[in-house]
Amino acid sequence: PEPPEGGWGWVVMLAAMWCNGAVFGIQNSCGVLFVSMLRLFGSSDDKQLVFKTAWVSSLSMGMVFFCSPIVSIFTDLFGCRKVAVIGAAVGLVGLLSSSFVSTIEPLYFTYGIVFACGCSFAYQPSLVILGHYFKKRLGLVNGIVTAGSSLFTVSLPFLLRVLIDSVDLFNTLRVLCILMFVLFLAGFTYRPLVPNTKDKEGGKKGKFKLPPAKKICNFSVFKVLSYRIWALGIPAALFGYFVPYVHLMNHVKERFGDSVPEEVLLLCLGITSGVGRLIFGRVADYIPGAKKIYLQVASFFFIGLMSMMIPLCNVFGALVAVCLFMGLFDGCFICIMAPIAFELVGAEDVSQAIGFLLGLMSVPMTVGPPIAGLLRDKLGTYDVAFYLAGVPPLIGGAILCFIPWVHERQKLKERAKPVDGETTEKMLENESTLVSDMTEKPAKELDSGF
Repeated sequence: PEPPEGGWGWVVMLAAMWCNGAVFGIQNSCGVLFVSMLRLFGSSDDKQLVFKTAWVSSLSMGMVFFCSPIVSIFTDLFGCRKVAVIGAAVGLVGLLSSSFVSTIEPLYFTYGIVFACGCSFAYQPSLVILGHYFKKRLGLVNGIVTAGSSLFTVSLPFLLRVLIDSVDLFNTLRVLCILMFVLFLAGFTYRPLVPNTKDKEGGKKGKFKLPPAKKICNFSVFKVLSYRIWALGIPAALFGYFVPYVHLMNHVKERFGDSVPEEVLLLCLGITSGVGRLIFGRVADYIPGAKKIYLQVASFFFIGLMSMMIPLCNVFGALVAVCLFMGLFDGCFICIMAPIAFELVGAEDVSQAIGFLLGLMSVPMTVGPPIAGLLRDKLGTYDVAFYLAGVPPLIGGAILCFIPWVHERQKLKERAKPVDGETTEKMLENESTLVSDMTEKPAKELDSGF
């Protein structure tokens, strides 16, 4: 059915906004949790303390995206509502379990895997369901929804700092479980307008029949060349993307001491990221087709440049300015992910297209922060880590530049196919007419002879 462009869709939008806020607000505030974990679980004898602790937050963010291809399959099979509700429940269990550990190692499983997998199953349906309710306003709605994570990223660091100082890390994690419980309730609002595979296969009786493997794992999206380039360029750009979120707080503490409020940097990132999502989400609605990709190219260029400037900031004010710009273009990159996916592969395949892309994104986002932590342990400073973190976004942005040209060529080829088909059909019709005329002519001559 044609998207209603509103109605119950506004309720769905608010629920998806809470989902983005709860999931990525917690993930993006990991810098505060990271410093607390260093203090709680660390010892002066551990020379790889930063490296080991970084794996908790890094593994968590990576698993959110790593599970996405599986989530897309479940979303196609069972619908957005069931997947989102079950995912939020699993995330709640993982976060609650993390509040009862006594060493850093169990957090790899409870926080890095269980909590993150639950977040993944709750998050991706929030992207897919929006395409059921909106088309013309999809860019604007995506901007509002993804601004939810900015709103939480702005407020959570200060709340976490107060809670950690007042009731310790473990009770803070229990308070965060409230966010996941509300997310569990929000998932029930995802009323589908497009039937899922289960409905299609089972019909009115609702009997579930496992569809063919080709429908479960729809690798046909990789036949689209522009999508393949996108699925290569985005992960290539993200090796350094998550490094500032994990290590910036500790870098500020090492360089400026306790004299500056390092949470202000996350506040700057969050505010301008929200502004960027609202502005560029609306701008994307006015940019036709795959040319939206140029917004992501500009985003990666500025994000890479800002990452390289972090070590050069010897004044806290300069670091604030860097974070303001980085947040703005981070918002631009995030908010147009779904609209670009719809443009490249169409609405029918968008769920698995987003799933495969997020799955590919998981590897660089998981590997980047621990490598930065290892460099810090070896070199005693974060400078080299931030310089190197700025290189991948520049490379990824250069790769994405080719997509609009490739996508236009694909569309021209697709337009040419029906024309060729019509020409062939007309040739066959002419040939059959000629044959019939030749057979009818001797018959008439025979009739005239008698």
